[in-house]
Amino acid sequence: MIRLPAFFLLSALFLFAACASTEKESPVREIQRGEDVLTAMHDAYSGDWFETMTFVQTTIQHGPGGTTDTTLWYEALDLPGRLRIDIGEPDSGDMWLFRGDSIYIFTGGQLTQSGPTLHPLLLLGFDIYHEDPGVLASRMDSLGFDLARVHRTIWQEREVFVVGADEGDLTANQFWVDAERLLFVRLLQRQGASYQDVRFESYEPLGDAWVAPVVTFRVDSTLTLEERYGDMRHGITFSDGFFEPDRALSAAHWAQ
Repeated sequence: MIRLPAFFLLSALFLFAACASTEKESPVREIQRGEDVLTAMHDAYSGDWFETMTFVQTTIQHGPGGTTDTTLWYEALDLPGRLRIDIGEPDSGDMWLFRGDSIYIFTGGQLTQSGPTLHPLLLLGFDIYHEDPGVLASRMDSLGFDLARVHRTIWQEREVFVVGADEGDLTANQFWVDAERLLFVRLLQRQGASYQDVRFESYEPLGDAWVAPVVTFRVDSTLTLEERYGDMRHGITFSDGFFEPDRALSAAHWAQ
């Protein structure tokens, strides 16, 4: 499986989110396992979540001594399972393409790396609202999240479900879900010798769903990456081949 850069756990993405612009009655039943949380998320927004989305991402990478490097990424979603990230201008030839359980990395217009990978942020932030919860549960289990361990806590003045860890444990792989809105808000995951903390912040409505236009990444408690989304659109129709590895770079781009 390809290991993505720690700052990347994606990016992508992304944004993400879901929910109607008006509050909906929570379908939460008794929560005993992680599968119950995933099922509640899916059932809350099934049929309401957007299938396609585009946005322009301001990507701010934080380096030593307070240095920053800022670039624009152009991102597109076709759910479930498809995410395309053009790094820099759309015609740069630098691109990450996610398709289901695989990634294709292009540099300068050439395919330089490909292989199996699962993107937990894509799974939890978007695919859950279109994917069978049992299938997604199996994928999260394969990534090292113990779905038998669930507890509730308060974070940022809201109740959340924590899946993958016992109360007080911030070292196990775990994901956090807003208990009322049933939106993914935080991921804690071991990355080699380091520990990554990803947060989806500042949710706002997008169509009949929600999106988090601010995503922050911390490695061992140090802020390493910020993603800020603009020009967010949903219901986009993409050109033929846009998400196909052998045709993506020649397909007409939504931003051009």
